[in-house]
Amino acid sequence: MNILTNILATITPDVDSLTFVADSLAVTNNNVVTETELSMWELCLKGGIIMIPLLILSVISIYILVERFFAIRKAAIEDKTFMKRIKDYIHDGEIESAMNLCKKTNTPYSRLILKGITRIGRPMNDVLVAIENVGNLEIAELEKGFTWLATTAAGAPMLGFLGTVTGMVQAFFAMASAGSNANVTVLASGIYEALVTTVAGLFVGIIALFAYNYLVAMVNKVMKQLEAKTMEFMDLLNEPAQ
Repeated sequence: MNILTNILATITPDVDSLTFVADSLAVTNNNVVTETELSMWELCLKGGIIMIPLLILSVISIYILVERFFAIRKAAIEDKTFMKRIKDYIHDGEIESAMNLCKKTNTPYSRLILKGITRIGRPMNDVLVAIENVGNLEIAELEKGFTWLATTAAGAPMLGFLGTVTGMVQAFFAMASAGSNANVTVLASGIYEALVTTVAGLFVGIIALFAYNYLVAMVNKVMKQLEAKTMEFMDLLNEPAQ
């Protein structure tokens, strides 16, 4: 009986030993989790100096998107009674009142009509050319800043790739310098740090591209409105001759 008891005591694990092992494993797991956690800010810092121009481009793109959005939306506001009132004023010979209405409305299409009114009495072709010139200036004003967005959409990914290439060069150089101490961990760390700039460049480029296309669509809507107002005004000038 004593022999059996001794055998059981030998093969039965000590509770304190099990507790120690469990605590050790928990500490090890916590350390692993802590080491693998990486905040977004720390990840951005890993990208190096290339992240600075990418940050500047992203801020400029967002500013242009917001500023142009409100400017174009304001320009697209349409007064449904505007052309009817202009028509009544011109038919009644109240040219001054029609000009004052255009100045008071202060929209792209009202400035087009104002230019046309100032050319009343001249050949129709001259009136149309004058209106088209003002229209081109209005569209150019609405598209202010679009060049920045187009440049960012194309240039940001290229900057990201440049940062990745330079980062890869540094990673392989560090591995070569380590000599016999080089391992996969050193290479992997350098590679993921290099790829941060690619992710950032693509992110900024995508934002700029979508912003550019969205604003272009808004400007095209305003252009159609200007063309419609121009044709309506030209038809109005032709009415007395009919």
